[in-house]
Amino acid sequence: MSNVSSQPSVCSEPLLFSFNDLGSRRLVADFSGGYLSSDGGMLFLRQIDEGLGISRSLARCFYDARNPLFIEHSVRELVAQRLLGLAAGYEDLNDHNLLRLDPLFAVAVVKEDPLGSGRAPEDQGKALASASTLNRLELGNNKNTRCHKISADHEAIEDNLLLMGVRCLPKHSLEVVIDLDTTDDPLHGHQEGRFFHGFYGCYCYLPLFAFVGSVPLWAQLRTSEGDAARGAVDALGKIVAAVRKRCRKARIIVRADSGFCREEIMAWCETQQPVVYYCLGLARNSRLVELVDEKFARVRESAILCGGVARGFSEFQYQTLKSWTCSRRVIAKVEVLQDKDNPRFIVTNLSAEGFEDEQQSSDRFCAQKCYEDFYCARGDMENQIKQQYLDLEADRTSSHWMASNQLRLW
Repeated sequence: MSNVSSQPSVCSEPLLFSFNDLGSRRLVADFSGGYLSSDGGMLFLRQIDEGLGISRSLARCFYDARNPLFIEHSVRELVAQRLLGLAAGYEDLNDHNLLRLDPLFAVAVVKEDPLGSGRAPEDQGKALASASTLNRLELGNNKNTRCHKISADHEAIEDNLLLMGVRCLPKHSLEVVIDLDTTDDPLHGHQEGRFFHGFYGCYCYLPLFAFVGSVPLWAQLRTSEGDAARGAVDALGKIVAAVRKRCRKARIIVRADSGFCREEIMAWCETQQPVVYYCLGLARNSRLVELVDEKFARVRESAILCGGVARGFSEFQYQTLKSWTCSRRVIAKVEVLQDKDNPRFIVTNLSAEGFEDEQQSSDRFCAQKCYEDFYCARGDMENQIKQQYLDLEADRTSSHWMASNQLRLW
């Protein structure tokens, strides 16, 4: 528990007990209690917010049509209150009906009157906004009614968060790997954009995420009736431009599973100047399996001598019959697991010879290393998505409106 403030001036002098000094420090026990909070770490979050300017910059992405004479909570304070609440584990709006009574939380939001003593009699002691006020912040949806006075500029928020994300990347990076992925976001009822997804077996949204290492750059809420890769080219256009502005010397590699192995994505990467590299999973088909039959025969022979398990790697040029406009480098993992064949494929425009500035590891993108060391490393993005959902409650998209849920996801 954290003692937030000393006793108000109207109270009598609290009972103090003095103990032996600790060097030059006095040891005093104060049993007055004062204003207590269970969230002492909020002050550290406040330092982070002020240092990075997160709530300050996001607040500029909102249009506030309220009468200034009646405003008690600025947009910056509302945004900071919502962000700090999420970071402290209070994902629901109704949590703020109690949090608004916490002076330490008000200090973290930078309220000049953290005790709420200057408010109207019915709001005395309530320094922060109520759940209903925060709800109006999220439900603006650019509606022009007397109840919707605050509107979010979604494009500005998207650009702002992308800018803050790339700001975390080292300026002199020589390589930036952008991981793309989607996940299911189960719905909470008959919400806007409701659709049943057969793969996940539920009604859900299908948000698109992009990370560079542990840094989130993109979080786009989408309905689940379309392809997993839809909108990825537009997202990559903005992400790559922002990364190149930050890391001017870096080569950029896009990494994703087979859901993003689409001609438009690969063609876009190949036509960029300088080129954007990609390493994407490739769904197997009968033609691909036929091309590795000979390799499988040799791997099965090895499996007989190795306890029934063996693997090998192969690469070749491959082009689909209709969808691809050119042949591309495909790497195959030919694996035998006891009595089961487990072929896996990836497609990439990375050269097996590597890059000129990597003389000491020129075989970094040879077939085996490209698959095992580089492509499989994309599994770490699953951990980043889990952090968003398990630690920051990113699936608390329970508003009826898509626009409001997108705001919550951001």
